[in-house]
Amino acid sequence: MTTAETAVAAGSPDAASAWQEIQRVVLPATGQEDVVPLYVDAGSSHGVRLVEDDTLYRKPRKPDEKLNLVSSQATEAHYEDFLSRESMAVRPGQHVSFGTYFNAFPASYWRRWTAVRRVRLVVETEGRGTVVVYRSNARGHLQRVASRAVDGRQRAEFELDLSPFGDGGWYWFDLNASRDGIELVRAHWDARPGQAHTGDTARRGSVMVEITTLNKPGYCIENAKQFAAHPEVLERISEILIVDQGTDQVRDHPEFAAVEAALGGRLRVIEQSNLGGSGGFARGMFEAVEGGYDYVLLLDDDVVVEPESIVRLVTFADHCKKPTLVGGHMFDLHARTILHAYAEVVDPYRITPEIPRIDMRLRHDFVDSNLRQTPWLHRRADADYNGWWMCLIPTAVIREVGLSLPLFIKWDDIEYGLRAKKAGFPTVSLPGAGLWHVSWEDKQDDIGWQAYFYARNRLVAALLHSPFAHGGRVLRESFQVDVKHLFSMQYYAEALRSIALADVQRGPDVLHADLPSKLPDAVALRSQYSEAQFRDDVDEFPAPHSAEAPRGIDAAGSPTKKELIPWAAKAFARQLTRAVAPEAAEHPQAHLAHKDNKWWRLTNYDSVVITNAEGTASSWYRRRPELLKPGIAKSAAVHAGLWRDWDALAARYREAAARVTSMEAWRATFAEHTRSDGGRNRGKH
Repeated sequence: MTTAETAVAAGSPDAASAWQEIQRVVLPATGQEDVVPLYVDAGSSHGVRLVEDDTLYRKPRKPDEKLNLVSSQATEAHYEDFLSRESMAVRPGQHVSFGTYFNAFPASYWRRWTAVRRVRLVVETEGRGTVVVYRSNARGHLQRVASRAVDGRQRAEFELDLSPFGDGGWYWFDLNASRDGIELVRAHWDARPGQAHTGDTARRGSVMVEITTLNKPGYCIENAKQFAAHPEVLERISEILIVDQGTDQVRDHPEFAAVEAALGGRLRVIEQSNLGGSGGFARGMFEAVEGGYDYVLLLDDDVVVEPESIVRLVTFADHCKKPTLVGGHMFDLHARTILHAYAEVVDPYRITPEIPRIDMRLRHDFVDSNLRQTPWLHRRADADYNGWWMCLIPTAVIREVGLSLPLFIKWDDIEYGLRAKKAGFPTVSLPGAGLWHVSWEDKQDDIGWQAYFYARNRLVAALLHSPFAHGGRVLRESFQVDVKHLFSMQYYAEALRSIALADVQRGPDVLHADLPSKLPDAVALRSQYSEAQFRDDVDEFPAPHSAEAPRGIDAAGSPTKKELIPWAAKAFARQLTRAVAPEAAEHPQAHLAHKDNKWWRLTNYDSVVITNAEGTASSWYRRRPELLKPGIAKSAAVHAGLWRDWDALAARYREAAARVTSMEAWRATFAEHTRSDGGRNRGKH
């Protein structure tokens, strides 16, 4: 035994009622073979296959048998070995580790944010083998903690200390099977009740799950079916609220009635005008406060949820020392072992989202490197906010800091996290709680109609939260973005940004009134710009023709800092003085792939057809010199005005923030835009 653990024999006089289950080991659902590495790792912790009978290794019949011994053993988990969501068979001689994303215990997060200081691991097995408990530290170093030989039907218990996990680290266990194999019947992690923000962690908070949707009823129905299929998860959900803002409505889905019945009265649908993500999520916050719930869990519509994540988020929040926003991580829906978003912070000087540390790797694939082999995953990552694809917010926080800003989309979740943090309510992005969502790697929505919201909402967030004079680098970078759009023939995006900056100067009191109108206005403007109009078939455009091949920096890389200023000056002069090639009006000079849609490449063209980020359509970019000089002059003047008036404008936004995000302000907006509300303010289930 070590000082870090105490093995408790089955049937000991330990008071079982003193322990509460806080995390259970789960296995992939049927049809989820591609995500097995997130649940079970069949490789060895130390790169060595553990086999009980090593006779062949000691006395190989042929010289090459010794070399091939390890690779001849099964190195992958077999899907047919998963017997249920909680149990699996471990084949004879096999070593299976549960040191994985969904099944290791994130000890450092519990150590930092809760009052829990000791946990108990309970592993129930059938058969003969060994249970080995490991831990890691913040540097990713693995340490063996304890082991227990088991035979027959056994319940192995290990009481474990959380004290050493100040900066990072996980607990997990491995199973080593005998020659006859072993079965994991069930395993879970427990904690003793302790002091938390609720006053007593034995109390389980009530939860409303809120999904905001726009014309994606199929996703909503599938997630609702998942909840209904997992009674242990549904037990923690008081109500499921779908805020439907589309025309293809959830109520009209052919499976709606069956799903509604399966959820036993927990499902409610509110239909309202399209107020964007912020309007939908604000409605969820509003209804959770009005209904007397302890938490609201905000979910995107186009996601696939690991149902157990909901239990983990709520359980963790129940144990937190103060009301805490608890979010889940995002995996790529189309490459499901890739972790797309982990923990995120905001650079205060630039007001841009960042990853917390340079050693963290975006789009980490657990097939290439599992949890035990990836050191940066073992250091605790503290977040400023969590994306509202999956974020649990205590209603105590909402009552204190208000609802979402009426920003329609973009920056609403970031701004809310910063606002809550300023009021003393942290955000925790909790490992082991996640979902699958379409990643933004294959999107470039900052040049479409969303460019308006990117520009306006970032400046609003900076006015509210930047600690630096004139917002630090925000205005400088905003001007640079304008210039890049103009150089790149992205006149639609630049027009939207110009409107956005003017709207920022109008002040905060127009945000509610603008909610339903800004999207239609942005879409209507699209007809004036060829690069904003897409065709499915590239052959619908004229064939490329150019009298002279464009010259300039190759698309393989951006200009270096040394090259940038002189090159940009030359490009600017060339765009101002060079006439548009006569043939460019009738024929594009080239067809470019989306990856070549870079401002340093596009400055060399007068006319070019470019594929969109999704690869589904193309549009025709045409240089319009008459827009360049006036556009840059206008942008410079607007940014100079924002620089001059920054302090006064920031004071206006900060003074109005509580009023604009209040229950009363949103109540008036919802009253104007609600189409129907099934069972309004039903309250706790």
